[in-house]
Amino acid sequence: MSDLTRLTAAETASAIASREVSAVEVAQAHLDRIAKVDGQVHAFLHVDAEGALAQARRVDDGELSGPLAGVPLALKDVLCQQDIPTTVGSKILEGWRPPYDATVTARLKAAGVVILGKTNMDEFAMGSSTEHSAYGPTHNPWDLTRIPGGSGGGSSAALASYQAPLAIGTDTGGSIRQPASVTGTVGVKPTYGGVSRYGLVAFSSSLDQAGPCARTVLDAALLHEVIAGYDPRDSTSINQPVPPVVAAARSGEVKGLRIGVVKELTGDGYEEGVQQRFDEAVAILQSLGAIVTEVSCPHFSYALTAYYLIAPSEASSNLARFDAVRYGLRVGDDGERSLEEVTALTRGQGFGAEVKRRIILGTYALSSGYYDAYYGQAQKVRTLITRDFQKAWESVDVLVAPTCPTVAFPLGAKLEDPLAMYKQDICSIPSNLYGGPAASFPAGLSEGLPVGLQVMAPTLREDLLYQVGAALERALPAAVPPLAWEN
Repeated sequence: MSDLTRLTAAETASAIASREVSAVEVAQAHLDRIAKVDGQVHAFLHVDAEGALAQARRVDDGELSGPLAGVPLALKDVLCQQDIPTTVGSKILEGWRPPYDATVTARLKAAGVVILGKTNMDEFAMGSSTEHSAYGPTHNPWDLTRIPGGSGGGSSAALASYQAPLAIGTDTGGSIRQPASVTGTVGVKPTYGGVSRYGLVAFSSSLDQAGPCARTVLDAALLHEVIAGYDPRDSTSINQPVPPVVAAARSGEVKGLRIGVVKELTGDGYEEGVQQRFDEAVAILQSLGAIVTEVSCPHFSYALTAYYLIAPSEASSNLARFDAVRYGLRVGDDGERSLEEVTALTRGQGFGAEVKRRIILGTYALSSGYYDAYYGQAQKVRTLITRDFQKAWESVDVLVAPTCPTVAFPLGAKLEDPLAMYKQDICSIPSNLYGGPAASFPAGLSEGLPVGLQVMAPTLREDLLYQVGAALERALPAAVPPLAWEN
């Protein structure tokens, strides 16, 4: 492996800025790495070698500069990139090339970040294992027989297999944090509205949030600063300054920080090794001067149920736009069938089983006579969960819990049991319903597989996440995937 693919993003940016290495050399090293290993990992759906090298040349020529100029990145295939295939992991958008960039994509380009390609994901971000992609599953670099998390498993696997030092994910119910947990990487879900959703293909509009993924806390913070900030094209964007996340990541000071362990997100239902690593991580933070207490958030136990009414309801509305008329797949248009028949045939062939399941569930929850009983009640639970968070902030600065209840499970283990798959998000969903920031940081290994510590903070206090993550990162030895399969 080229040494260039082992560097952190911060180290890479520094080496390029000081002319120790060119951005083109860095980009080529990562493209070579993708060519070597991605046949086994399947992190990427599309590799844009020509575009990556062209962007790298602009950095070398001095046209683009910034803290991450010349650093390669893997972009989740839910964000639009002009003239680059954007499928959202679905056959219904196979071959679609957007005529514009998402705001996140545009900000990456303007900062000189080198986008290597688009990463695999569960179709329309619906899943916890990246097995629901229409283009085949992604494999966990720690063990190719296991899942890399979902829905953003392609982004997390690209990081863990050293195909990219940075990645972008999106998080609707844990799709940044859960893949980070099971691949031993860092994943941050910013405050809802903290990063623009313009150009992000919608799953659940009140929950979706793009965020940074990386192998180190500082790298994630540097990427966070590039993509965050107000965007007038997104009506939900927050017109407030970006929190000082890079300074927080460099500080890593937790002395006197009040940390609340969520009572409802530990104990029964969590693998023994996951619980042990979590307890050890909390003990480390306490030894560094943090003040640890137990906090009860009683309505968190209803979060999973509320989420799986709210998210499918919004999905059923958002996915109605895929009608075989405006863009994407068109099946059965022989000049004799009606538009309704063509639309039905297209959706039947274009949407996968999990997407259809959620559309049906959401349509039912929104239907006449059931709206108040299902969707309306779920929104009331969402309010109660928000109140749990607000009450917690009266006594603690951050909340912590395991990121997910298990380590990476074998491919196929939960495909036939949707409820078991949904339960992988039991720890991550509350923050999405509340809208506050949350992150997963590596917390050691259980049976040779990564475990993540989840940190949750009040809205627009991402700096607290990075402080805790940096403190933990410095105290724990770095866990490196064995990658025995590549030899």
